[in-house]
Amino acid sequence: MNRIVVIGSCNMDIVVLADKRPAAGETIMGNELHIAHGGKGANQAVAAARLGAEVTMVGCIGEDAYGQMIMVIYTVKCIYKYNR
Repeated sequence: MNRIVVIGSCNMDIVVLADKRPAAGETIMGNELHIAHGGKGANQAVAAARLGAEVTMVGCIGEDAYGQMIMVIYTVKCIYKYNR
């Protein structure tokens, strides 16, 4: 099995969708909220794990609710080795 170490960012992407793009200085309301895991390093690690590699991810993850979500997601996606 191939072993890969990825060093990079791990974060949660928070995307708000709206019906239109705001004009300069205009404030509009969003109508949809999407939250998903992201980060260049984390995305590479997930892709390598999906291809069968044994992946170790090195990055900083906070101890807040989003950090806890990231830890669960990456454990499910087969990035097993992590340390706080």
